Amino acid sequence: MKINTAIALLFLPLVIISCKKDEKKPVENPPTITKDSVQTVKTEEEIDFKNFNIFNISTIQRNELMDSFISVSDIYHDKQAVPIEFLKKQKEVPFSNMGHVELDNQYRKKLLNGSHIAESDTLYLYNYGANKLQKIPVNKLKTVAYLSPYTTEGEEIDSDSYMVGFQIDNQKSMDIFDKYTNSLAYFGNRNPFVENKMKMIKWEKAGNDVQKKYFSGSKLKYGGIYQSKYDNLTYYVQDLLEEYGTQERKLVVINEHNEKVFEKTFINDDGVEFYPLEKTENDDVNYSAQWTGILFKGKAPVVFNFSSASFGCPMITFIDKDKTELEIKCDNRH
Repeated sequence: MKINTAIALLFLPLVIISCKKDEKKPVENPPTITKDSVQTVKTEEEIDFKNFNIFNISTIQRNELMDSFISVSDIYHDKQAVPIEFLKKQKEVPFSNMGHVELDNQYRKKLLNGSHIAESDTLYLYNYGANKLQKIPVNKLKTVAYLSPYTTEGEEIDSDSYMVGFQIDNQKSMDIFDKYTNSLAYFGNRNPFVENKMKMIKWEKAGNDVQKKYFSGSKLKYGGIYQSKYDNLTYYVQDLLEEYGTQERKLVVINEHNEKVFEKTFINDDGVEFYPLEKTENDDVNYSAQWTGILFKGKAPVVFNFSSASFGCPMITFIDKDKTELEIKCDNRH
């Protein structure tokens, strides 16, 4: 089903408050913060997170220059997503000519219908590191297909060999890669992102008392323990080691009342590599840094980027009692 654009006019009544001299307002008691609760941003524009998808932005080299592109192949599975006439040429043209094709109106409509994106929707590109929000109407974007980098010359090329989606930049310089570092993309009729509420985590070493209080009882060898703060929350991370490095990374989040509101264990599964937590000389360009903050309207704070995965896509973890996770669609074809 397509998402229809809804335009709502919101009329706010003017409230006129009058008071007499020396008249005092009663003081309200502060709200009680219960265990397993954290602050969220309440907004009149809360987003419906049913069938909610966010994407990463890929940069692809073509003709010695760079394109930027959002693949929606993780949610669009049409077996004829690429024009048949184009695929038939693969035996007649050089392999390099098969690397890219712009989709015509017929295949564009199939992509939009199959991915539940409307021409009237907007692409919201949010760089949470630089706090920059870019808005592009979907009807201004080209629909394109790029050959997967895992397809090699001599293989039979079919529709599944292509990443299909929307082109953002066409034939730019190599430094375009940095433009989309720490960025997320969303297609819809309302902006889901909360601006200026994300923070790169800068870890400091914590004491052994923290280890004894929150991380005792493991059979693994204890590694480094770190701490950081975000608003009213304190984060503690404990690395647990085996012979070849970190096997588990435990995260505990404490509120200002010293109540544990969240805990999670990240495990070194096959293909997973933990990012280091130590400070680097230049934190501002630390591509492997962790991030936290309020990223989405009406939702709990998030934390992510503790590890890289060879298989699958990165996950954003919400600091809530359900330990909700949201996958960043990345079209990983390992």
